[in-house]
Amino acid sequence: MSEEDIDEVIRIERLSFPNPWTRGFFERELRNPISYAFVEKIEEKGRLRLAGYIVFWIVTDEAHILNIAVDPELRRQGLAKRLLCVALSFMEDRGVDVVHLEVRRSNTPAINLYRRFGFEEVYIRENYYGNEDAIVMRLVFRHKSHIIP
Repeated sequence: MSEEDIDEVIRIERLSFPNPWTRGFFERELRNPISYAFVEKIEEKGRLRLAGYIVFWIVTDEAHILNIAVDPELRRQGLAKRLLCVALSFMEDRGVDVVHLEVRRSNTPAINLYRRFGFEEVYIRENYYGNEDAIVMRLVFRHKSHIIP
């Protein structure tokens, strides 16, 4: 992700979440030395279109996925799976042993995607999203390149 991507990222963010991140959040993550932000672009009508993004932190041997979203018009095409696969491979290549994330209890498609990658539900954070609980999920890398479902 670069500064030039932020307008499109914010558009997708606003369409995807009831409490979207602000421009400042994304700008801070681009400057944060432990943060990584990737975008996925697809070719459409001869031009590249930003289709989705993922933001995560790596601290020594642990990673935390902060945000992942795909443009609602482009969902159900495997784009989130590809984004997650690239990010997890990147993490594993950098010596990450465990990955954590939070997901809305009601976000069944995301929960199912994470389960396919081997994430397990660890516990519930009540009212994490203000009006909804979060499921905390964890993936422990057991062996090299196990992350492709």
